[in-house]
Amino acid sequence: MGWWQLDADTLARGRFVISPLAETFAALWLLHTGSGAHPGERDWLTAHLPGYRALLASEPVTARLVQAGLGRNWTADFLTPAPRPGEDFATEVARVRAARPADARAHLLLSLEGPLPAVLERDDLPERAAALLEWVWAQTVRPTWERRRKVLEADVLARTARVSRDGWAGVLDSLRPGRTRWLGDSRLQVNLQAYPPRDITGAELFFVPVTPQRGGWVCWEDGLRYAKVYPCAGSLAWHRDRSAPAALATLLGPARASVLLLLDSPMSTTQLTAVTGQTLGSVGRHLKVLLDAGLLVRRRAGRSVLYERTAAGDGLVAAGRSAGTAG
Repeated sequence: MGWWQLDADTLARGRFVISPLAETFAALWLLHTGSGAHPGERDWLTAHLPGYRALLASEPVTARLVQAGLGRNWTADFLTPAPRPGEDFATEVARVRAARPADARAHLLLSLEGPLPAVLERDDLPERAAALLEWVWAQTVRPTWERRRKVLEADVLARTARVSRDGWAGVLDSLRPGRTRWLGDSRLQVNLQAYPPRDITGAELFFVPVTPQRGGWVCWEDGLRYAKVYPCAGSLAWHRDRSAPAALATLLGPARASVLLLLDSPMSTTQLTAVTGQTLGSVGRHLKVLLDAGLLVRRRAGRSVLYERTAAGDGLVAAGRSAGTAG
């Protein structure tokens, strides 16, 4: 397994960051595999996979670059520069384009775990990679970026709130269960690969959510900043395809039941509006009813007001699911 060594101060300064480039690279990975983890991703692939395949058919060198760069055990590092807080897509992708050609070829050798094909012995690989990421961003991510961003913000708020409740160890264990976990003794497991440990003490540490559910990688600028990219909470990523148990929907109404179902993690009214697709007024009314019934609790986190299920709300959801199973 791969792990990072870090001190308490480095972990305490750790931050969650939203990265348009990370979301775009995760979308590229989804297009590359051609296999969605849930119906929403499969619908997305139906819409975008033909255009992606047509692009690669017209650019055979880029097609070989993608095949080489997205290796079985490792991704070519120049494709995934470490995110920095507050950067837009153009700023991030410029770092892909600025990679040294010799570094790009060296990274591809690692991801390929074998010799570099002759067609990739060239100096325009960073430019080709950046152009492909720009295409994926413009065609498949940017049209829905505002909605994606709100979903990612919901994940960040939920995990930030969990830090105060469960500590960093609880949050880290939940990022990619079985792959990412706190090992103790100042060690953070970041993947299952047998790579040498890295001492990241004193560096910046970022955690970066993406909506594709099979996304997940590590990236860094050695000695300066390190990032763990992870799939956001599944309940947020596949909300369009998630229906409330029939018994719960009958009791509360489908729209109100979907709000209660989502609030196993803290979310704001604005985020619920983005995630459910309901209007702000409708979400507000549902929250008031659920609050008055004792099924939710609300609390302030910075400038946001977050809502989360109470034990009574958890019990009602569990009972609704049990009734559906029994039926």
